Amino acid sequence: MSKAIQTEKTKNSYWIVIIAALGYFVDIYDLILFNVVKEASLNAIGLYGDEFKNYEIAMFNWQMFGMLLGGLIWGILGDKKGRVSILFGSIILYSLANIANGLVTNVEQYIVCRLIAGIGLAGELGAGITLVSETMHKDKRGIGTMIIVSFGALGAVAAALVGHNFEWNTAYFIGGGLGLALLALRAGAFESGMYNNLKQEKHVSRGNFLMLFKNKNRALLYFQSILIGVPIWFMIGVLINLSPRFVTIEGVTSKQMVSEAVMYTYIGLSAGDVISGLLSQYLKSRKKVIFLYLFMSVGLVAYFLNSVHPSLELFRFNCLLLGIGTGYWALFVQVASENFGTNIRSTVTNTVPNFVRGSVVPITLAFKHLAEKGDAQNAAIIVGGTCLAIAMVSLYFMKETFSKDLNYHEID
Repeated sequence: MSKAIQTEKTKNSYWIVIIAALGYFVDIYDLILFNVVKEASLNAIGLYGDEFKNYEIAMFNWQMFGMLLGGLIWGILGDKKGRVSILFGSIILYSLANIANGLVTNVEQYIVCRLIAGIGLAGELGAGITLVSETMHKDKRGIGTMIIVSFGALGAVAAALVGHNFEWNTAYFIGGGLGLALLALRAGAFESGMYNNLKQEKHVSRGNFLMLFKNKNRALLYFQSILIGVPIWFMIGVLINLSPRFVTIEGVTSKQMVSEAVMYTYIGLSAGDVISGLLSQYLKSRKKVIFLYLFMSVGLVAYFLNSVHPSLELFRFNCLLLGIGTGYWALFVQVASENFGTNIRSTVTNTVPNFVRGSVVPITLAFKHLAEKGDAQNAAIIVGGTCLAIAMVSLYFMKETFSKDLNYHEID
């Protein structure tokens, strides 16, 4: 490869990282915004008390269901039509859904908007990481993913600040506007060379989701890739999003508590992703670092649930620690991308994180069921302990993927 071509390829890789990082920032902003403005927005359409408590989980679950569906749609399209194309399509969809969400006047409209937004949000992260995995040097691609996720996580901080300081519908309008503004930057993104080469091989099946289950080992690896990330969304979906059920601080409303919890958790997640990414590069291992974070999460969850929160400052600190524990999100998605061939890599990289996000539906339902029979703390211990144990067992049987050559395809 000539020096000029190599330089051009490097510039394209950097541009992809920048675009994907900004896109993921808006993605996380929208994903988290509902949990920040849910009380004000649901009150505005007439939901209070027990009705509000029922719908706060239902609305979030509809959004997560949309992400499950969207992960499948965008993942398959990414393998059939190209990675760059889904970057455009996904952001248009969730941006318009955000704007529409600011105009809702009843429950049915709100549900539809969260469902459509969820579908749109599902394409952002997987497309970005698939492109990074296929364009950056195999020893450096982890750094690209680290930048995307650590910067993108700060979108939650923006959501907390905007949601706390603006009207709920204005906050949705801002998210939609940011997304549409990003479309101008997307014009500079180029398709990966690995994918372009694969398209020339007409006999190779691309984007066949069922291919994942035609081979027992491949199916097992796919499920393992999902299960190692589930504890992250237990911590975010239960401990953070439902934090008023565990913590009471005098003079602090549940709306403010959730806003503070989200902001400090995602600051911690951003820092945690930087640390885990750098540690992975230093140790030349994804697996060792994820194991470290899972063991750390056991202690952090136990500490959070058993800690006394006499002040907002201590609560913020505990949320920050919990966020650091979730900071293997970038590595977890990178591992999924590195474990499968180019012809189904987009399908895997899009569906795995969105299935993990979607796991918040059974997780919150299980928590709600157990909490109704006992108390919230014991319910969280049982559900969280189960998630962490399953993740550790799944990771134990997975192979290391650091520096793995990704220029191959799966055989149907």
